[in-house]
Amino acid sequence: MFQKSLVLIFLLLAGVTLRAQQAGVYNVKDFGASGDGVQLDSEAIHAAIDAASQAGGGTVLFPAGEYLSFSIRMKSNINLHLGAGATLVAANMDEHNGKYDDPEPNMWGDSLHYQDFGHSHFQNSLIWGENLVNISITGPGLIHGKGLQKWGNPRPGLGNKSIAMKKCRNVVLRDFSILHGGHFAIIATGVDNLTIDNLKIDTNRDAIDIDCCRHVRVSNCSLNSPNDDALVLKASYALGYAAPCENVTITNCAVFGFDEGTFLDGTYQTTQQVAPDKGVVTGRIKLGTESNGNFRNITISNCTFEHCRGLALETVDGSVLEDITVSNIVMKDILNAPFFFRLGSRMRGPEELPVGSFKRVLVDNVIVTASNPQYGSMLMGIPGHDVEDIVFSNIWIRVKGGAPASQALVEVPELENSYPDPQEFGDIPAWGFYMRHARNISMHHITLETEIPDARPAFILDDVKGVSFSDIRVVNQSEGPLFKLKDVENLDLQRVSDLDDRNEKEVKSLNL
Repeated sequence: MFQKSLVLIFLLLAGVTLRAQQAGVYNVKDFGASGDGVQLDSEAIHAAIDAASQAGGGTVLFPAGEYLSFSIRMKSNINLHLGAGATLVAANMDEHNGKYDDPEPNMWGDSLHYQDFGHSHFQNSLIWGENLVNISITGPGLIHGKGLQKWGNPRPGLGNKSIAMKKCRNVVLRDFSILHGGHFAIIATGVDNLTIDNLKIDTNRDAIDIDCCRHVRVSNCSLNSPNDDALVLKASYALGYAAPCENVTITNCAVFGFDEGTFLDGTYQTTQQVAPDKGVVTGRIKLGTESNGNFRNITISNCTFEHCRGLALETVDGSVLEDITVSNIVMKDILNAPFFFRLGSRMRGPEELPVGSFKRVLVDNVIVTASNPQYGSMLMGIPGHDVEDIVFSNIWIRVKGGAPASQALVEVPELENSYPDPQEFGDIPAWGFYMRHARNISMHHITLETEIPDARPAFILDDVKGVSFSDIRVVNQSEGPLFKLKDVENLDLQRVSDLDDRNEKEVKSLNL
């Protein structure tokens, strides 16, 4: 009787498993995964993926448990679903018998150095896919990149990314969390129709990199990355040509620079002072650095920044950056330039690429508090190549202030060919906005305040052609002038606080 009962239970369980698979759900435990965090489950996970793929597609389910794995190779029409209580753990090759897939060759990376190692290789990841369609990773579970490296791989077998997708189409990443994600928690390169929604990432380098992608929707994500960028759009040469990053919306997201791990555990600590590049803690939203392809048709809206760097828009490797809108943003405790808009000529790429352009950028409804008196906001082109057609409206910026009068005399270096970051330029002689090599700049309904009086000018304009200021309010500045001008054409000032007749004459006299 007992044996008959066991047989019956087995048949019932087998029937449940069969029905689940028939419904398109493939439980990794049915393929031998232990989920105990001790046994490697890589083979069982691949067996489930293969079974789903052979059936034309399906959901590979990770129920509650801890699944230790090396590289997981995605296939088309597969959904990896991390159930409640499920953790996928990146194994360490020094502790477990196995390794990550080797980084594939990429002549556009290693031999020519057009972008760094992490942007040039994808298969040395915990989860990766290439030339796939209709794939997704979903569920409330966690990816823990425990065994991943945060730098380039010094030897084969090491992994340095949690999720890498290259030349895929119709990709959805939704609802899960990532802790300690490696060099990139998520990197998507050459992906069309990408949706990233409701992710929580608390990581040791970049949270999300979107490189050479089109038709992208990023929403409802919370990203903590004190050691590198939180959310960055790039257009590198990793595909072997200058591919664009375009038609992107980023909305309802939050980026932070809290100590790693303290976002997901809810303690929100801020003891870390600098990032590994020796600058202040990172965690920002950025367009650029790698910028061979063009950036077009991009909106950033309804986002918050906290204890991190500010918003950076950069083109330095030949890309056209245009048609960008930024709206409804709150930045709290910004640690360097609240706005860093840069057109440069680093030109890391094929020799035939021309210097790029930077134009048609609208910024509206932004509140900023900034705590580092070394910086101000920076809008900078290079000689012969202006940033142009930029509008700031409805902006309130409160900075710590306190910089001495000597800082107002600092000459900002051009650094036409340098890496684009505010820290490269040293102390900034304006506490509000420093503009150089710019054209057609409009600023309306702007309030600038300092907590401590600051001896620097609120605005410095150098080689600016066509600039309109209206409804400008400056609070708590010390003896320094509101404006310092050099080679400025077509300046229009209307309703600027504390700019009486004497100061207006002074402004005009300073246009040297």
